[in-house]
Amino acid sequence: MSAEVEAQLRADPRAGAQRILETVERRRKKNRAEGQRLRRMFRYERELRDKGFVVLAGVDEVGMSPLAGPVISAAVILPEAFRLAQGDDSKKLDQPTRERLAEVIRREAISYAIGSVDPEEIDRINIYQAGLLSMRRAIEGLSPRPDHVLIDARRLEQVDIPQTPIIHGDAKSFTIAAASIVAKVHRDGLMVEFDREYPGYGLAQHKGYPVRSHQEALMRLGVTPIHRRSFAPVRRALGVEAVQIDLPLP
Repeated sequence: MSAEVEAQLRADPRAGAQRILETVERRRKKNRAEGQRLRRMFRYERELRDKGFVVLAGVDEVGMSPLAGPVISAAVILPEAFRLAQGDDSKKLDQPTRERLAEVIRREAISYAIGSVDPEEIDRINIYQAGLLSMRRAIEGLSPRPDHVLIDARRLEQVDIPQTPIIHGDAKSFTIAAASIVAKVHRDGLMVEFDREYPGYGLAQHKGYPVRSHQEALMRLGVTPIHRRSFAPVRRALGVEAVQIDLPLP
């Protein structure tokens, strides 16, 4: 809205003109808040670039708690000038928004890569190590190689690249948030495919998480090849004792 039109509306006492002004003010306030949030989300990236790092990657994993399916990590390198409204922790976004943002991130990224650890590997090395391995695989898939990695909470000891672990990083670093969105959308797509292969478990809806309907389906239909046999509810369905501790729902 031009300054001239705004001045005319402010001088107009009619209720309709004032409602238009109120709408404009609300939109401006929302845009200012989003701008401030994005500045906060790029704080770590700005600090690292001020220190001379150029190629920054964000990495995040999804799928630690589910009873079925792989652990998936995404690593993303974004252009320095990249900005995207609504970019946030993937868990805070609805599915259509996640899918739309993931498409933009994949298209505009300098590089992105997916790291996956399947249920058999999870059972063999444990879920914590599987999460680390998936992140390492994602980082190794990037080209160019990053000179610094921003990671949600953990440090990857076997990755010889400088790292900044950030607790709740997907809510504090835009690059990590972008990785979380790409990882979540990728894994959700896999679970929809698995739902067609293994009908009756509701995998397309709950994405493998240990909701009641999933656990009831396990007891009724049995365990599939994509279920994690070291997780307690799956082992109960198999009639054996659990060997891994249940993780809380995210």
